Amino acid sequence: MNGTKRARGVRAVVIGALGLAAVTLAAVPAFAKGDVEITVPRTAHVGKTFTIKANGDDDIAGYLHQLCLEERTGKQTWHQENCTTPVTGDARLTTHGSAAHRGDLQFRAVLYGLKNKHDHHPVRLHTSSVATVHIR
Repeated sequence: MNGTKRARGVRAVVIGALGLAAVTLAAVPAFAKGDVEITVPRTAHVGKTFTIKANGDDDIAGYLHQLCLEERTGKQTWHQENCTTPVTGDARLTTHGSAAHRGDLQFRAVLYGLKNKHDHHPVRLHTSSVATVHIR
């Protein structure tokens, strides 16, 4: 009989420990989260101006955020078009583009983290999906 009480006691301690571990894990904050989105028109006409909007954020503490717009045509390499000034919190970018030739222009937004306004080694935090504008 003494062995049965001991087994029940051990089982209760194990169940209690597992419950405490589950509560502790639920209270731990999740990994840093962030996102970058870009919006462009599906089509545009040669020589006409169109609007490009992007926004991004990340909840990593201690960083300023800078949002940059990159562009490419075809399979060329990406090149930076422009960037926001470093900000705390959400970074937003609105700019205008146009094209002199028919074809597809691809854009993406990249969110960087900086330690201060003059940081020469920004950390790439997030990159948006590629958005394509068909130029007619």
